[in-house]
Amino acid sequence: MASRIKHDDVSLYADMFAAMGSEPRLRIMRLLLAAHPDGMVVGEIAAELDATPSTLSHHLEKLKNEDLVTVRREGTFLRYSANTTALQRLLGFLYAECCTRNKAVEPHTVACYKESDYECR
Repeated sequence: MASRIKHDDVSLYADMFAAMGSEPRLRIMRLLLAAHPDGMVVGEIAAELDATPSTLSHHLEKLKNEDLVTVRREGTFLRYSANTTALQRLLGFLYAECCTRNKAVEPHTVACYKESDYECR
C-alpha cells in the first residue's frame, strides 16, 4: 500500500509540474506569488503579462485544475491567488529526496535564487 500512495503522490506532483511547464503559466505563478496573499484580478494579470483574455483564461484554468491557484469571485471580477499550501507540498516532495535523504543539494541553497546566474553563493 505504501508504494501505491507514493506512486499516487508522484503522479499528482507530475501533473502539477506539467501545469507549470509552460512559460506563460510559470510567469503567472511568479506574478501571483509576488501578489500574495491578495492575489490579482484577471484584468491585472492580463495587463501585466500582455495576454489576451482567452489565452489567459486557458492558462489560469490549467493552473486551477491542478490546485496551484485559487479563485474567488468579487462582484463581476475573478481574483486569482497562488495556492501556497499546494506549492509547499510540491517543493517539499522534491526537498525530501534531494536535500534530506542523500544531500544531493545542500538544504541551505534550496531557498536561494539569483536571476542573474541561478545559483547562490
